[in-house]
Amino acid sequence: MQFKPDVQYWLNATNTYRVVFIQSQASWFVVSGNDFVIDAHNIGGIQGNGQPWWSYFQTHAKADGDGRPISLTLYKATRGTIRNFRIVSPPFWANTAAESSDIIYDGMYVNATNTDPLYVGKNAVPNTDGKPAVPILWVLRNLNSGAGINTYRSDNISMFNWDVTCGDDCLAIKGNSSNIVARNITCRGGNGIAFGSLGQYANMSDNVSNVLLEDLLITRIDPNVQPNMANGVYFKTWTGAVHGSPPTGGGGGSGSVDNVVAKGVRLDRVNLPLHIYQTNGGHTGDAPSTLKFSNLNFTDWTGTAVTNKIVDIECSSAVGCSGISFDEFDVAGPIGQAPRFICQNVQGLSGLTAPCNATGEV
Repeated sequence: MQFKPDVQYWLNATNTYRVVFIQSQASWFVVSGNDFVIDAHNIGGIQGNGQPWWSYFQTHAKADGDGRPISLTLYKATRGTIRNFRIVSPPFWANTAAESSDIIYDGMYVNATNTDPLYVGKNAVPNTDGKPAVPILWVLRNLNSGAGINTYRSDNISMFNWDVTCGDDCLAIKGNSSNIVARNITCRGGNGIAFGSLGQYANMSDNVSNVLLEDLLITRIDPNVQPNMANGVYFKTWTGAVHGSPPTGGGGGSGSVDNVVAKGVRLDRVNLPLHIYQTNGGHTGDAPSTLKFSNLNFTDWTGTAVTNKIVDIECSSAVGCSGISFDEFDVAGPIGQAPRFICQNVQGLSGLTAPCNATGEV
């Protein structure tokens, strides 16, 4: 299937089809129903013809919900399998699974490679996520992309054998995602694996529970292809204050993230291996987030970071974080620099080999 790259047509909201609630995103190819298998045999899938969009947004402002279409959306789908699927040049998110359950993604290739010579060496591909409201996967090259997978209002989503090259989140676990498994995931460039962002919608609760991330490779690639390699695994919420309204603004939402395991993680020259912050989209003086993180376990981590800030856990002063544990966590910064572990508003932390405090200083 080929997507027509008519930028102005899709920027007109009346020409779009929208089933994904979060941030009011438009969709192109939508799959619903139950008990199905889509097997592309590693040769079939979607050609998104994203380059006109990527070049357009180098000189124009972009915003969530502006009409850039999601290439493949699973919406209210149950007991489905997507196997050996390719998405090439997605103009926006490659995948989204929304309000779905019992979904298996086994083998997903997404390639968003910039070919415009004006932007070589830049993170030039905007929001080509593999997002699903259930998890979605993608592989993006030389792009400023969103999550390799976004999960939203979905349960029992499994992602196996992913290779994601991107400029933004490799995978993104969004609100009201439960019983998520991601195994054998390669992230090439981008922002790493994200939980969130959460708490964007005031008076709504974003809850994430029972997530297993296992056998991950998060690696920096040629900067001429993609200069960004920000995080290993990170967690992000909006503040407790409201600034505007979704899809672009928001904040003030509540909720929780509980029972997350990230094990078998290999890092190659990331900026910040592990990060929790609760000020996404925030302003100085905002009320703190009321979304709480608890029971997070990080086991069998190795590899390298480009700075000595290895762990940065900055939890909300309103609710704090609890039950954060480390086991066999061995990530090295630059030679000759002692590792820094920053912890703020954390109770019940264990397993680190150096002090974890407000500044990370010994």
